[in-house]
Amino acid sequence: MITSITQIRARYAETDQMGIVYHGNYFTWFEIARIQLLDELNISYKKLEKQNYLIPVLEANAQFKKPTYFDDLITVKTSIKTPPSVKFRVDYEILRNNELCTTGYTLHTFINKKGIPIRPPKEFIEKINAFFKKK
Repeated sequence: MITSITQIRARYAETDQMGIVYHGNYFTWFEIARIQLLDELNISYKKLEKQNYLIPVLEANAQFKKPTYFDDLITVKTSIKTPPSVKFRVDYEILRNNELCTTGYTLHTFINKKGIPIRPPKEFIEKINAFFKKK
């Protein structure tokens, strides 16, 4: 399993009238954490785009267990639990003071800039599979 930890401070603009972080912002936090995970694996999303690879979200899910509020320091635990193939899933846990607030996942695939599904780049597969082979 590949894991990453991202810290985010909940901004005032992310809250609703009740002072609770608006649910749609969790998906932004997922993206921030997912990009950091790729960066930690030395996989540049920007470089992938320059090479004509895009990684759209096919499916997104979040389960809200406890609210988060303005100025909370949020920890996003991000993981890839199985080696990717044509599709890959990224799982998330959002915690506040080690208390689980939200769980979720996103499912991805690779397409080119014309929107046509393509195989993941060899470098992506090699870097991720190398991590799974370490176990």
